[in-house]
Amino acid sequence: MNVEIDGVILHLAHPDELTVRWVGQEELMRQLLAAWMVVTETDIPMSPRLIGKPGVGKTTLAYAAAKRMGRDVFIMQATLDTRPEDLLVTPVLEGEGRLRYVASALVSAMILGGIAILDEGNRMSEKSWASLAPLLDNRRYVESIVAGVKIKAHPNFRLVTTMNDDASTFELPEYIHSRLQPQILIDFPEKDEEYLILKENLPFADDRTLEYVTNFLEQAHAADERYSVRDGINIARYSIKLKSLATDREHERLALEMAVVQTLGEEALRYVRRARPVAS
Repeated sequence: MNVEIDGVILHLAHPDELTVRWVGQEELMRQLLAAWMVVTETDIPMSPRLIGKPGVGKTTLAYAAAKRMGRDVFIMQATLDTRPEDLLVTPVLEGEGRLRYVASALVSAMILGGIAILDEGNRMSEKSWASLAPLLDNRRYVESIVAGVKIKAHPNFRLVTTMNDDASTFELPEYIHSRLQPQILIDFPEKDEEYLILKENLPFADDRTLEYVTNFLEQAHAADERYSVRDGINIARYSIKLKSLATDREHERLALEMAVVQTLGEEALRYVRRARPVAS
């Protein structure tokens, strides 16, 4: 799809379609939807940030909230190398020296009135964040120097940023920090919610596998390990694959322990009851 702004044709991105569902923790959903609300004609939506350890479901929550509002979702992955033009409009050389201007997922959401998820936003540099400053306050626009256009956000446009709580990220500059509010903290789910998340993602898993992985995660959380439900899904999924190719009963019996070791390393075995040492 293309749109024309001030004589410049922009080629828009397509929305993302994921098969995910938010399970449990409805209070977090309520907080995010509240941030996006407008209560009067003079009100503007807020641009919240979701903060938590990797794998706790920040992107899933954002996507599910957007779908609950009936909106298209545009996901943009931030990295250390993300440049301002990557966030806004990128020029692409076409035949005969012509330039084609391609709008980012974020700008496409702005124009179409969708919801943009800026994933792992605190991996970006301050220079990239500076290009979004007018979008994050009551001005609600961005300015592409590359294309020479100012792009205003559709009234239905919403933005949420996910941020990992780890050491591999930048500190946000204060003028951006104050614009990305409120801060919604996402912690590990409760044990019963974690079981339901595993079951939702692995409907083909047997109860023994789900209970094993849920107990493993509960023990790891109690020890303040960073293992997440995403790790649990990978353990369960791999153990099921190992079992399907088992050539004897011993392979089948040790499949879960082997999946833990090969997903997270030997040190993770301290949080499971081992039947016997896993052969290397």
